Amino acid sequence: MERIVYQQMAELDDRHWWYRARRRVIAELIRREVRPQPGARILELGCGTGHNFEMLGNFGEVDGLELDDEARALSEKRLGWTVMAAPLPELAGVADRQYDLIGAFDVIEHIEDDAAALNSIAAKLKPGGKFVMTVPAHQWMWSPHDVINHHKRRYSTRSLRKLIEASPLQLNKIGYFNSFLFPLAVAARSASKLGGAQDSDMRLPPAPLNKMMEMVFGAERYLVGRVPLPPGLSLFAVASAI
Repeated sequence: MERIVYQQMAELDDRHWWYRARRRVIAELIRREVRPQPGARILELGCGTGHNFEMLGNFGEVDGLELDDEARALSEKRLGWTVMAAPLPELAGVADRQYDLIGAFDVIEHIEDDAAALNSIAAKLKPGGKFVMTVPAHQWMWSPHDVINHHKRRYSTRSLRKLIEASPLQLNKIGYFNSFLFPLAVAARSASKLGGAQDSDMRLPPAPLNKMMEMVFGAERYLVGRVPLPPGLSLFAVASAI
């Protein structure tokens, strides 16, 4: 990702509605679909500044992996021990069959060979371990936001399902989220394209709007994994190691 993306992450990850609400949605998805046992070993791939560590720590013992030096330094301060720097798709140096849960939250879309990435991830899970991933949805939503984040693609439910079913993992659940605000996102991305914007759209809105959007997005935690949500800005998938 471009340097500005990491800078925005460091500045906004504890305040911006998207980060705050997404953590709540992912936490509920893990609680409902993974149900980690006490002491579960957890690895977050592409952990960025480590803003998910506190949430993941509620489910077990957390390790992190991040390639960017500055982001990794920030994430190590939050975690309290070394964050690995092994790149996908190989994950060289990460021990096989070590983890009960591996998370990749908006990470796999950055990897050229996403099939090889899932093969490597499957090898790092204990038998029966779970992989939880989120990715951006709808290739037609492609915008300067994707370019500055160095995305290789956006996914459809069909392409994501195909990717997982061709891997050593067994697909447990797949669906949309960030659905309630999707019409606003479509309008904003369309305006960005028409206006010729060339940067990321990750900015902190005024406090009342930020709070409202966090409440709306965060409310999806009551539904995600329970009932199919309508098309949204993102997709999630939960898969198991066989």
